[in-house]
Amino acid sequence: MTAASPNHPVDFADLLAFYASAGVDEALEDAPVNRFAEAAPKPAERMPTATPRESSAPEQPPAAPPRLDGRAVPDAPAPRPPTSAVPDEAQAALARQLATAAASLDELRQHMAAFEGCNLKGTAKNLVFADGNPQAAVMLVGEAPGRDEDIEGLPFVGRSGRLLDRMLAAIGLDRGSVYIANVIPWRPPGNRTPTPHETEICRPFIERQIELVNPKVLINLGGPSAKTLLNTSEGILRLRGTWRVHTTASGVAIPAMPTLHPAYLLRTPAHKKLAWRDFLEVKAKLRALS
Repeated sequence: MTAASPNHPVDFADLLAFYASAGVDEALEDAPVNRFAEAAPKPAERMPTATPRESSAPEQPPAAPPRLDGRAVPDAPAPRPPTSAVPDEAQAALARQLATAAASLDELRQHMAAFEGCNLKGTAKNLVFADGNPQAAVMLVGEAPGRDEDIEGLPFVGRSGRLLDRMLAAIGLDRGSVYIANVIPWRPPGNRTPTPHETEICRPFIERQIELVNPKVLINLGGPSAKTLLNTSEGILRLRGTWRVHTTASGVAIPAMPTLHPAYLLRTPAHKKLAWRDFLEVKAKLRALS
């Protein structure tokens, strides 16, 4: 509809036809009504202002209806505070106790399978304990299982695992000559990053696992593994390529090589050359130790 102007007067027939098409077919009032004035409360209808004493008085809960047998209705119990899904310090202490008590890898696996103190266990399908040869001279430790690992119960079996197999083969190793594990043995939901609390809960298990395997060389796959097991806050690009030391609870010093995680290499293929140099360092170290 064209707006009215001095050169284009309003055509009321067109205006009425527009209203009719919009569903306006009758007038409800003979005279116009000021809706704004009608919406404002009248002085007599205004709520009285509460006194300071009334406004500060606590609101009383409604009385409970009487029971049919005439007895008083007992007060409802106070609601419990919501419980956190994140394990507390007591669970961390229990993890340390169970890890220390394990005299073998089989015992450690049994303790971890029965442990209920980590919330990640509730959403994971399987405990991803380890793969490979427990008597191997080389142990590799990643961060946490992914979807494929959670399904099969073995570490590094997806795309990252296939790349890791090729990296090992390049220096003459395979899964029969290495031992592979993760800092976190249960898959975080949605492959999210484990929280620091979850990592601390699982730390005693992986440290005891390393101590029981007692490898000649430890390879930290990725920053989280290196930071957790080497007690450092440096990033992996600064850490990689330089030999560090992982010291077990019994005081054994194990040479450790931090390197890039295979999943990172899949996203950043240009850095594969850096990982290749790290694995050559591992090969030279094994030759020197044998």
